[in-house]
Amino acid sequence: MLNLIWLLLLASGILVAAFNGNIEVVTEAALGAAKGAVEVCFDLVGVMALWLGIMKIAEQGGLVQSLARWLRPLTVRLFPSVPPQHPAMGAIILNLSANMLGLGNAATPFGMKAMQELQKLNRDSSEASEAMCTFLALNTSCITLIPATIIAIRLSFNSANPTEIVGACIFSTAIGMILAVSLDYWFRTKSRWRKR
Repeated sequence: MLNLIWLLLLASGILVAAFNGNIEVVTEAALGAAKGAVEVCFDLVGVMALWLGIMKIAEQGGLVQSLARWLRPLTVRLFPSVPPQHPAMGAIILNLSANMLGLGNAATPFGMKAMQELQKLNRDSSEASEAMCTFLALNTSCITLIPATIIAIRLSFNSANPTEIVGACIFSTAIGMILAVSLDYWFRTKSRWRKR
């Protein structure tokens, strides 16, 4: 579906440019955007390599495991339908830990694994279980303590102070996570739309 949307956007842009007699603008914009994307990617490679290296050292030093141990009591309460020793719980904890450290790319495989494991526990495979909905809410709104990717993007665009957004990022993601968890709890327990 997404490919169809992109195709329609591109085709309509080309048709409008051709209709207005400015087809060369489309070519210039496409080439300029491609060049800009490559430049941003090269700028991000160095910074992401640095952060991923630091996170690998932290992982080897036990920081990620400590964070996972700290999160375990919370996740057991948030996911009452998931057995504490189930592989889904481990994948959920690792996903949340990576998200908290601002490593969205590293969190993605753990998130996919968590959803696969949660699907195995799902009695009705045609719709998402409560645990799957809770995980999705947490995954998309997870508090970010170190916004590594945003810092890297700000560095690539020569920001004078690329880390000045850390406080605002922690505050806004904390509020988002509190709201997501609260609404998820409300929909699971109090809402008139919940399953009987």
